[in-house]
Amino acid sequence: MNFDYLSPEDGFLGLQAEQAAAPEEARAVIIPFGLEGSVSYEGGTRRGPQAMIAASHQVELFDEELWCEPFSQYGVATLKEPTIGETIAEELDRLEAIVEQVLAEGRFPMTFGGEHSITAGTIRPFARRYDDLAMLHFDAHADLRDGYEGEHYSHAAAIRRCLDFEHIEIVSVGIRNISAEEIPFLDQNRHRIHIHWGKDRARWNVEEIVAPLKGRPIYLTFDVDGFDASLMPATGTPEPGGLFWQDAMEIIKAASEVGTIIGADINELAPREGLHGCDFLAAKLAYKILNYALTSRMGQSMHDLL
Repeated sequence: MNFDYLSPEDGFLGLQAEQAAAPEEARAVIIPFGLEGSVSYEGGTRRGPQAMIAASHQVELFDEELWCEPFSQYGVATLKEPTIGETIAEELDRLEAIVEQVLAEGRFPMTFGGEHSITAGTIRPFARRYDDLAMLHFDAHADLRDGYEGEHYSHAAAIRRCLDFEHIEIVSVGIRNISAEEIPFLDQNRHRIHIHWGKDRARWNVEEIVAPLKGRPIYLTFDVDGFDASLMPATGTPEPGGLFWQDAMEIIKAASEVGTIIGADINELAPREGLHGCDFLAAKLAYKILNYALTSRMGQSMHDLL
């Protein structure tokens, strides 16, 4: 397929033409995909990708932690968002094909959802390529149901669908909701599901959290309801007791240092009028994930950049 790109000014980060790499040469490819087909509480996630892109134009390009403008080292291109249909399975096949092509071109796919069901599509090309694939999962919910309300690919089954690939191991962070029906699957798969509960946040050890990721390719999926509801109310199921900004940054940074982040998605942003700070939070999260993933992959450690 031939990719159709937004202009740098209209795309992620709102770059001036002279700042931007040619879209075909950019290492990072933003894939807006506002799939919303199985929402079970508040809706609006279909507007999430465009809200993130618009808010990203206000994100400062200089990263004070890395002491540079990291985007200039890897380049960013943003695809135009396709018209999303109503059949989740068909749309996941289409998203899979997009991610497959980005990977075939040797680039880093970053998908903006939409609901969390997108991850069942984005993970497939990675699962085919990597026998030792690990996932780093931020969320309020375990998402281990085997379907929900009659939908096999429900957002409530997002991680279960990824774990249909039996070689995938997952580290889930911030979980504070799990149903009784999910427990048997968790108990049967504790060798490859590592949950760090939100209730234990004060006692988390970052080194222990990322230990299963050491030396492995890592796919990062971030449901924004993983953040505490006071920080991220603009989501379908906001939950108290979640992560704050620095909690997430420390874990993502540590993961990038012990393994290699090879792709990512951010999902479940449901923009609300007057809560533009939530859109900005999701946009800055995307930039930080790219910075941690791609500056470290270019032969420089984080310590070298400080």
